[in-house]
Amino acid sequence: MTDPKQPRDFIRHVVFFTAKDPADLPAIIEGLKILGGIPGVQNFDVAQSSNTDPLTDRVDVVVYGEFVDEAALTAYRTHPLYLESIRRVRPLRDSRVAADF
Repeated sequence: MTDPKQPRDFIRHVVFFTAKDPADLPAIIEGLKILGGIPGVQNFDVAQSSNTDPLTDRVDVVVYGEFVDEAALTAYRTHPLYLESIRRVRPLRDSRVAADF
């Protein structure tokens, strides 16, 4: 377990998406995969959720990325590919929940 008093050497960014229509999952995944081309993101992954946990509400797609620091995460969120991903995915998604730690 990580000591909460020790600073991390990177920031984890995790985002959960649900689709308005399951038929749109391939388009959502492709729209999110372009985020991996943004400089500064490390250990990037986009995957469809297996939804095997019976206690969890539906999550269709998970995005995971690591950033060396807050500045890299901020640059990611303002990059043109990030804005393009939003343009593609927002109309197709029902919900989005993000966490950074």
